[in-house]
Amino acid sequence: MNDDPFALSLSKGKRLRCHHRDAGKEADVPGFYFEREVRTEHSECYTILEDDQPIGRVDIHFTPGIVHATLCVAESLTREHIQDLVETVDEELVDVLGVNREDYIVHVHQGIDLGVFTIPEFDEAEEEGA
Repeated sequence: MNDDPFALSLSKGKRLRCHHRDAGKEADVPGFYFEREVRTEHSECYTILEDDQPIGRVDIHFTPGIVHATLCVAESLTREHIQDLVETVDEELVDVLGVNREDYIVHVHQGIDLGVFTIPEFDEAEEEGA
């Protein structure tokens, strides 16, 4: 087993650790963790963790010449923190794959996480609310 926290793992559930760029002392600042949830031929989805707590999610979609990403982050993150995440996703997730692209477009959404739902859960919520 590889114990290197900086190693990119391509299997589901593995983590990639990245450190904040603005950290004066790396040991004093927690790193981001990207835990891959899904990988397809043209996309990847990661949960973003910090101190083992989820702080967001990023969905990355690869099209010819353009990489599109949707970054959803917690309300508590600052603009600087979000900018750091956008750059880290580009450098540590997109560039590592060696995708030939002319542009990197990121849509950022900030708010509270209401949970993860499936179709049966939506049906139950509708019945309860009706």
